[in-house]
Amino acid sequence: MKLLKIALLWLLIAVAAKAAVIKDLASVVGVRENQLIGYGLVVGLNGTGDGSSSEFTIQSLSNMLQTVNVKINPNDIKSKNTAAVMVTAKLPPFARQGDSLDVTVSSIGDAKNLIGGTLLLTALKGVDGDIYALAQGALTLGGSTAKGGNHPTVATILSGALVEKEVVYDIYNKPNANLSLKNSSFQTAIDMQNAIIAKFGGGSAVALDPRTISLTKPDRISMVEFLASVLDIDMDYKAEDKIIIDERTGTVVSGVNIKVEPVIISHGAITIQIDNGGFDPAALADGDVDIGNVAINTNTNMIKINERDTTVANITRALNKLGATPKEIIAIIENLKRAGAIHAGVEVI
Repeated sequence: MKLLKIALLWLLIAVAAKAAVIKDLASVVGVRENQLIGYGLVVGLNGTGDGSSSEFTIQSLSNMLQTVNVKINPNDIKSKNTAAVMVTAKLPPFARQGDSLDVTVSSIGDAKNLIGGTLLLTALKGVDGDIYALAQGALTLGGSTAKGGNHPTVATILSGALVEKEVVYDIYNKPNANLSLKNSSFQTAIDMQNAIIAKFGGGSAVALDPRTISLTKPDRISMVEFLASVLDIDMDYKAEDKIIIDERTGTVVSGVNIKVEPVIISHGAITIQIDNGGFDPAALADGDVDIGNVAINTNTNMIKINERDTTVANITRALNKLGATPKEIIAIIENLKRAGAIHAGVEVI
């Protein structure tokens, strides 16, 4: 069974307090990438472009030819060497005119593949409708075969766009800035505030909410120096207990010490018993196998675990030993959460 071949991945995440750098936990508000998008034409395809049914491609090609003083009726265009595409790119913070960007080119018509194509000059716009970059160049389909690879209608152009307009952000002359935590947490916000105050003094940082830290620059340094120093501060940090489940691939990521409260759960032929008397290593029952403070009975498909030894990792290890499928393990974890036996957050993606 194919599902049995899908391995569960357990990432053992330490949840005890540990040091972390602020730049790994928060970002400066306003200093971010901006998404760009544009509509363009790819030419030079060897008969693998859009067919005559893609009327928008034919009309676009006719309009483009008119810009170079070639007037032609769209109904007379029969070429399959052209494809209509959407072009996307990310504009980094503080990008300057002349900087180059990587672009992604994706077919929106019925082109079979984009191998050998060249993107014609395409304006890339931001959400405000302004043009921020211009893209053009030969397409690259990494790893493509003669048949077009796995994604023959998606290509890239490395350094294929040039920035034409900058996003203005005058950070140097600002006396204040805000940090945004990547994950909301009252405790992390307070710890971050205190770590900044410990280095720069009172009034330099205030936690406004579990996501936002307001910063005030000391007089003796510039805002650029201040933010660079703030982002490099080490602070105590406790990661939030969380279990992440990818139902599509059967992958489970969990903290190693996430506890499970006493419970008895039956799922199909599998029974899990968690209590103070669930398992005595000195008194194994007939058919019990000790796999490290966890008793598994392959005859009855019973798993017995002492309350003090019960973690999500132990339960999953025992279920794997019984030959449970990833789908069964995920269902058991989700039901343990619904029953209140797991207090950590469970996120299904």
